[in-house]
Amino acid sequence: MEETWRWFGPDDAVKLNHIRQTGARGIVTALHQIPYGVVWTVEEIEKRKALLAADALLGLRWSVVESLPVHEKIRRGDADCATLFDNYRQSLRNLAACGVKVICYNFMPVLDWTRTELRHPLVGGGNALRFNAHEYVGFDVFMLEREGAAEGVAPELLTRAKAWVDGASQAQKDTLLSSIMAGLPGAFDRYDIPGLRGILAQYGQMTAADLKRNLQRFLEEIIPTAEEVGITMCMHPDDPPRPLFGLPRIVSNEQDIADLLDMVDSPANGLTLCSGSLGAGPGNDVPAIARRFAHRVKFAHLRNVAKEPDGSFIESDHLGGDVDMVAVVEALLTEQKRRKEAGQADWRIPFRPDHGHELLDDVGKPTFPGYPAIGRMRGLAELRGVMAALASVKGLPL
Repeated sequence: MEETWRWFGPDDAVKLNHIRQTGARGIVTALHQIPYGVVWTVEEIEKRKALLAADALLGLRWSVVESLPVHEKIRRGDADCATLFDNYRQSLRNLAACGVKVICYNFMPVLDWTRTELRHPLVGGGNALRFNAHEYVGFDVFMLEREGAAEGVAPELLTRAKAWVDGASQAQKDTLLSSIMAGLPGAFDRYDIPGLRGILAQYGQMTAADLKRNLQRFLEEIIPTAEEVGITMCMHPDDPPRPLFGLPRIVSNEQDIADLLDMVDSPANGLTLCSGSLGAGPGNDVPAIARRFAHRVKFAHLRNVAKEPDGSFIESDHLGGDVDMVAVVEALLTEQKRRKEAGQADWRIPFRPDHGHELLDDVGKPTFPGYPAIGRMRGLAELRGVMAALASVKGLPL
């Protein structure tokens, strides 16, 4: 598999020469400085490529776009989206013209990945990302005060949530809000509580069926252009895979993925397999999902989570947690073998180690949450070992 690394651009504390030291050669990046809905021009794409190629000895290439964002108006299903669709299609044409042809994106309304703790302490002094169910409920019910937020919440969880809010300082509440907003590295909007209430209100009483119709509209507008220029669109699953703040999430389990791929049945309509996002869903058999949809996987995020009965979870070691990572990797390597034997030129699946722990000298550095260098390098080394073992024992091509 192609080893890649997410890089947030010139402001990333992890520099390109550091990435090369990890062994990764493929770069996963995006033009985060461009507002949502605005065309990515050839000039701006080539500027980013030039940064990656500035030191030819590093041998880095722009392998995957993560992400080309979908505007909220498209997710909401607004009527006046023609210009936004035109701009998205033009961005695809420009990326393809510059040789970048794998696009990771998501269809999560308002918020991207969501955690309540960005630096949960680990034994020995490291830190991990964590989702605490009682803090999420406390925010939703007692800070955001969203109508209906308490419906369906277990009484004991509601009691813990109320106790946390009552005992939290204003600084702790502010940190919780910042943590929830942190999954939006390229977004221009960071909401305070009134602002979040306002954007949630724009979605009204949207159901999962409504959001799926909006996704199908997007795919029907975009996939023909992707086919025309040789781009694969790779949907990222919901993170976490459950409704949040009253908003539906529609790429959370095996059936959702089947629905997504059936909406427009095309090789250009693909999947980013994220073992951690799917792994946070109690009913998800991630290796089985990987095996079923491997033929539509063109990019993979490999990480692991340990779940708790109340819905909380922590990002674990890459080979720890609840997901059988060896089985997931075997499914992807087996698919690679099929592609290679079929004569596909692009038979290797790009993957990246996702959301590493903050470890050693990275503790306290201004890296993006979940994206320190050392924790991800540890994860990459562990995954590389799994792949080498499977290649040796089962004859699967790397």
